[in-house]
Amino acid sequence: MSAKGISDFDLVIAGVGGQGTILASDIIGRAAVREGFSIRAAETHGMAQRGGSVVNHIRIGCTLGSMIPLGGADVLLALEPSEALRYLDYLAEDGVVIVNTEPILPVTVTSGLCSYPDVGEIMASLQGKRKVVGFNATQLAIEAGNAQAMNVLMVGAISNYLPLSPDIMLDCVRELVPPKTVDVNVRAFELGRAQNQV
Repeated sequence: MSAKGISDFDLVIAGVGGQGTILASDIIGRAAVREGFSIRAAETHGMAQRGGSVVNHIRIGCTLGSMIPLGGADVLLALEPSEALRYLDYLAEDGVVIVNTEPILPVTVTSGLCSYPDVGEIMASLQGKRKVVGFNATQLAIEAGNAQAMNVLMVGAISNYLPLSPDIMLDCVRELVPPKTVDVNVRAFELGRAQNQV
């Protein structure tokens, strides 16, 4: 990754409406504040409620604006494979892409109007450009107890790269998820963390 200081970290989180992109951002943002870092964030919701693209910029330790410039992100966290391609230009040349390989098919695909790219081809395209960590986070979240915990599982995966304490991040998970889902989300976070230890 780049030669930035340990507290100067830029992250783009991309997903589809309904995947919990904003909750993932909130967990990371709260953990950063708890550790005393300055943080800037920006959210673009698009047609989120209809399965549209959602992207969040998170800048830890940054004193500048909230939008990450093209080629400036240390990590791109993609909750959906095609969203990794959509926002790849934000990632630095030496950055890392963490990808959930389970696709979300838009209405235009399910109605037969167009086709979804082959996930293997998406991953091959990404791997030709950057370091890629890809796995089926949705399936792992099901193993943790609920497919909806996929976003927290992905937060666990990126915790290996962030300049934040995993224990503090896990405390923030416990605070931000619904009380009856805490155990599932803790398991999901830990499963995600195990996917790409660095």
